[in-house]
Amino acid sequence: MRPADVVLPRIPVGDWFDGLVTWLTDNLGWLFDAIGAAVEGTVDGLTAVLTGPPALVLTGVFALLALFLSGWRLGLFTLLGFGLIDSMELWEPAMDSLALVLVSALVAVVISIPLGIAAARNDLVSRAVRPVLDLMQTMPAFVYLIPAIFFFSIGVVPGVVATVIFALPPGVRLTELGIRGVDAEMVEAGEAFGTPPGRILSRIQIPLAMPSIMAGINQLIMLSLSMVVIAGMVGAGGLGNEVLEGIQRVDIAQGFEGGLAVVVLAIFLDRLTSALGDRTAVARALAKASAS
Repeated sequence: MRPADVVLPRIPVGDWFDGLVTWLTDNLGWLFDAIGAAVEGTVDGLTAVLTGPPALVLTGVFALLALFLSGWRLGLFTLLGFGLIDSMELWEPAMDSLALVLVSALVAVVISIPLGIAAARNDLVSRAVRPVLDLMQTMPAFVYLIPAIFFFSIGVVPGVVATVIFALPPGVRLTELGIRGVDAEMVEAGEAFGTPPGRILSRIQIPLAMPSIMAGINQLIMLSLSMVVIAGMVGAGGLGNEVLEGIQRVDIAQGFEGGLAVVVLAIFLDRLTSALGDRTAVARALAKASAS
């Protein structure tokens, strides 16, 4: 019941959004079916790849990858962490979650980097994108599940779609920030030599902005992983389902083990992408030296 002294009429924003979702479902159902089939097929295929080899073999592969990119500390952590996941009998849920995160992050990167580049090179695009990103970052993550379920029903697809929307903003923002932060003298030097704008972008701006872009990808992956538990609420499976069952049954052991497995995945992915970012920092220094 609204107070009697309130005279402003109610604005039915929620009803308008509901009408938009209904219209999209009625008129673009074929598109959502195609997207759902593509996403589900990709996630299922990656899950089959991750769960096909024995757990110890794949753990060794992850450890070697961590050793090569970051050093022996991350390699040792990966060996122990993924071994712990296997010993807790959570290997398959962990690989399900990893597949969901990787597919979501890949889709978000494919969308966010071109959008961030467009926003960096065009002020009109930047002004148009900024409030949308603000809305996406501040909207509670659970809200994304409602239209996702409406469009794609229950399963892994709404989890991926909600994860992509939730994780997109930092990739766009940090890509734009990195491109805009490139030294103007470097760009002017390229223009003075008659370099086309496309080559200036690919040979100067993107390499020099790569540390910022990699930081955006890192944040994007972390946000994707944070949606694992929420995605479990819509039937995405994986570790989110383990944590959700632990909450529903008030099973402290199951909930803690599922959460611990999420932590291992988070640290592994965070340190791995950070190591890639450090390597691009070296490339940035080499690019500056070459350009000068």
